[in-house]
Amino acid sequence: MIHFHVISLFPESIEPYLSDSIIGRAAKDGKISINYFNPRDFTADKHKRVDSRPYGGGPGMVLEPESYLRAVDTAVKGKRNVEYIFFTPHGEQFTNETARELANVNIVNGKTKSHLFGNLPGFKGREKHIVLLCARYEGLDARVPKILNARHLSIGPFILTGGELPAAVVIDATARYVDGVLGSRESIEDNRIASGEVYTRPEILIYKGKEYKVPEVLLSGNHAEIDKWRRKH
Repeated sequence: MIHFHVISLFPESIEPYLSDSIIGRAAKDGKISINYFNPRDFTADKHKRVDSRPYGGGPGMVLEPESYLRAVDTAVKGKRNVEYIFFTPHGEQFTNETARELANVNIVNGKTKSHLFGNLPGFKGREKHIVLLCARYEGLDARVPKILNARHLSIGPFILTGGELPAAVVIDATARYVDGVLGSRESIEDNRIASGEVYTRPEILIYKGKEYKVPEVLLSGNHAEIDKWRRKH
C-alpha cells in the first residue's frame, strides 16, 4: 500500500478531484491513502502566517521552513520507507517511468510486476510513504527540501501558481500502478497496445448532416491488423 502525504496551504484545491472517481474509490477501498497537512496548522504565529520577505530582496513572499517541517514531522512520525518530493519547474521531468518507480513497479515482458520493498533487508510489509511538498507564492525556503533530501520533480516546462496540481498529477499517475486500483492489470496501457484514438457505438455517427465512421479495421475482427493500426496511432 502507498500512502500519499500532501503538505499544502490549499489542500481543498485538489481534494475533490482525488476523492472522486477511480482514485477516490481506490482510497475508500484501502488500496492507497491520501492525507493532507496544512502548514498553517503548525505555525506558532497567532495569525497563522507562514510566509516572510525573501533575503536578498525581490518581489513576493517566501514560505518559512518551520511550519512545513513540523507538518512533515507529523505526517511521517513513526513511519518507515519515506520518500520526499518537491515540485519545482527546475526539477526532473515526471514521466510514466517515474510513476512506475514511485509505485515500485517494473515492466517485464510487457507486464507490470511489483517489487514493492522486496529488496529492502529486514523490512516487513508492503507500506510506502510519499510526502509531496507543495509550495506557493515565491516558493518554499530552500532549506526544507535540502534537509529532507527531497527529489525535485516537474510536470512540464511551465510555471504554476502552486504545487497542488503537480501533486494531484503524481498521485493519479502513480496510483494507477498499484494493484487493484484499475481493477485489472490489462487496463494499464503499458501492458498492451494502446491507441490515442478509440471508438465505440454507434458505428456511424451523424452530426450536423455529416457521417463519421469507425475505421473499418476496428470492425474487421483481424486482431493482427488491429494491433498494427493501434501501433500506428
